[in-house]
Amino acid sequence: MRRDPPPRDRRGPARPPRPPARGPERAPREEAADLVRVAGLPAVSALFARAPQRVERLFYEEALREAAGPFCKVLAAARRPYRMLPRTELDRVAGTVQHGGIVAIARPKAIPGFDPAAVLAARDRIPLLLVMDGIANTHNLGAIARTAAFFGLDRMVLSGHAKQAGPSDSAHRVAEGGLEHLTLYRAAPLVPALEAIRPGFLVAGAVAEGGVDPVALPRDRPVALVLGNEEHGVPPETLAACEARVTLRGSGRIESLNVSVAAGILIWALKR
Repeated sequence: MRRDPPPRDRRGPARPPRPPARGPERAPREEAADLVRVAGLPAVSALFARAPQRVERLFYEEALREAAGPFCKVLAAARRPYRMLPRTELDRVAGTVQHGGIVAIARPKAIPGFDPAAVLAARDRIPLLLVMDGIANTHNLGAIARTAAFFGLDRMVLSGHAKQAGPSDSAHRVAEGGLEHLTLYRAAPLVPALEAIRPGFLVAGAVAEGGVDPVALPRDRPVALVLGNEEHGVPPETLAACEARVTLRGSGRIESLNVSVAAGILIWALKR
């Protein structure tokens, strides 16, 4: 019996697979979850000045090519990528249009545990200790950090409150570099930590009403100022650990201030 020849392969010889198209760097939301986007020239400048080793990559638009030059040299020496992007692509990388033309992708700062003994030993160098207990809005956290750095504070304590915000992308953007000048600590649980520092600090909770004027607080010790959640204020158990309560009194036309605005006024008054 005659065998028919095998069918001819009309596709021709096999071709090697095409390499994937090379596009722009992936957006950080596709990167490791622990990376943060630090946007805006003041914030990026502070990051490179204080901790350039945390920067993994840099993106900027043409208008900031000259300003980005020194940062690119640092990254080139560290063999880390940087790239100039058109505005639409930079919007995507930044995750917002409010990026100021430059975005650094960085490893976040470590947040060590709060050590009451260490802060008591350093109390003479701490004019005011800021404690955040439930500040939920990252913009508020960033604004408070910016004010704290402006007035020369060097640390901030974050509680273990379920709603407490951390140093996110938006917090870095609003802080305008302030977060780079602060050491953040985590106090969880907070109440024992506050009780432990009371021998060296006057622990005062900020409340909407019922507290004393900030200038009336005793000044025999540095103040540890506790700021609470935007809606519910300082938790009752935290207030119970405070020796004093402080209130800003207004005209009565508006019930209260935004917590970041109140923090700015209190920092100015108490640091004096």
